[in-house]
Amino acid sequence: MPTTLPSRPLPVVFLWHMHQPEYRDPRDGVYQQPWTYLHAIKDYADMAAHLERWPDARVVVNFVPILLEQLEDYATQIEAYRRDGDISELRDPLLVSLAEPGALTGEQRLGVLEALLRANRERMIERFAPLARLVETAEALLQSRDPAGYASDAFIGDLSVWYHLAWCGETLRQTNPTISGLLEYEGGFDAQSRRSLLGVIGETIGGLFDRFAALADRGQIELSMTPYAHPITPLLQDLRAGREAEPGAPQPQAEDYPDGDQRSRWHIERGRAVFRRLLGREPAGCWPAEGAISDATCRLLDQAGFAWAASGQQVLRNSLNQAHQTLHCDHQVYGRPGQGLRLFFRDDGLSDRIGFDYQNWHADDAVDDLVHHLVSIAETCDHLGVDMPLVPIILDGENAWEHYPDNGFWLLDGLYKHLSAHSRIEMTTFSAFLEKEPQAVELKALVAGSWVYGNLATWVGEPAKNRAWDRLVEARQAYVDAESAGDWDHSTRARNAQQLAVCEGSDWFWWFGEDNPAEATRDFDRLFRLQLARLYELIDVAVPASLDEPISVPSDAAGRVSGGGTMRRGQA
Repeated sequence: MPTTLPSRPLPVVFLWHMHQPEYRDPRDGVYQQPWTYLHAIKDYADMAAHLERWPDARVVVNFVPILLEQLEDYATQIEAYRRDGDISELRDPLLVSLAEPGALTGEQRLGVLEALLRANRERMIERFAPLARLVETAEALLQSRDPAGYASDAFIGDLSVWYHLAWCGETLRQTNPTISGLLEYEGGFDAQSRRSLLGVIGETIGGLFDRFAALADRGQIELSMTPYAHPITPLLQDLRAGREAEPGAPQPQAEDYPDGDQRSRWHIERGRAVFRRLLGREPAGCWPAEGAISDATCRLLDQAGFAWAASGQQVLRNSLNQAHQTLHCDHQVYGRPGQGLRLFFRDDGLSDRIGFDYQNWHADDAVDDLVHHLVSIAETCDHLGVDMPLVPIILDGENAWEHYPDNGFWLLDGLYKHLSAHSRIEMTTFSAFLEKEPQAVELKALVAGSWVYGNLATWVGEPAKNRAWDRLVEARQAYVDAESAGDWDHSTRARNAQQLAVCEGSDWFWWFGEDNPAEATRDFDRLFRLQLARLYELIDVAVPASLDEPISVPSDAAGRVSGGGTMRRGQA
């Protein structure tokens, strides 16, 4: 029978995952989507500020290296433009619309007008009356014969200012005098005002590296990483790995991904190098892309020297069920036989409450609810005699907050304030927890899956996703053949491997299929085929005609997922 243990604080680890894929056109470096820098000024800056405000809070912050590189690039290009005044330094059309709207031409001008409407209607656009009016006018212009021609430079400039003000994080709006000053005006922003806002954007992005490094230096956060370009490692290693959780799922025509183990190692090694250069430390832990793990992936992470990795709760349950292994409590640390790698599994219910449910609650009630659940888990673990329990709450640090009032300020502020001072809860990190040398529960089996429903169906199994894998496998085989037949020097080999890595990212497969909004599917489809085409060009192989055709054609049923397709619940 379980033995009740004395009451003691329950260790709780929040892991905030920061991720955006490669958005640059591989030919000219022009950004095709602005989400990297917009999330930087809204979410990454707010995340740092909340932790700076509550120094007793402890969390894990996970960065994808290809995101870190893009943040560095944005800071560099804005600094160069401010120094030299050369508009060609800015390689994102939305930044051009802020700095010099008159420099936008033709199709680019129309694209910017459409892009400046992409924000949460209720929480971001309607919150600011001047922005709401500008958006209404822009929508009317888009119904006209010549939207780009009718939209004046002054109109685009004002719309861009207000759009960027709406995308600024709440802490930036509260503390930055330039931002607060601009918020007092309806419009009519002059060039100096617009460029002062651009300056704040550049300084905010450029300062993120030092802010997160400082938080890590004082032990308040643990910084962890995902392999370089966010690949679904189990599928690189075994293209049929999805069948472990869904045996009957349709599969790509290709049988495997050539040299998938070698490519997986490349992503780890390259990711570590970028992480070390930009954040100044070695990561002890790894959140594999989408928490996707398999037996082969865990062996690889163990061999790479990671102390811990994390995945989804349903992966744990699938694995326990397969091995007929019974546990009284999920909230423990796990390991596989013969491995030093320790595994943690996300509490899906609590993580999804933050990701989806609390956005419609009063922040105080949401904080009280989460505290109530955590105290209940603590009491249950005491009663069951669980020696060293731990609750992992894992979700992305970006996409939920635009659905909250004030970018989730009040929820995060309340969580850090109350949890860091609660007598029954201990905010900690995975590495700090492991320093206490907890006994790991040995998993007798491990079923391949991810944090999404415990399977890999978000990335493989549907017709469009399978077609995308077939196009990638074809490109990879062409790469292997060209490499063996050619005489690539070191720089050529590095350039080509980098482009291949971009094509191996998970996001292309995420956005294919019926569940996502048609516009997003179209954009990612086009960019994926553009990246593949560029890979063929770099290895001097003719681009296949198949890349001229869309991989995923959305139907009338597209766009059924809540959160605009950017998020999923952990359990169906």
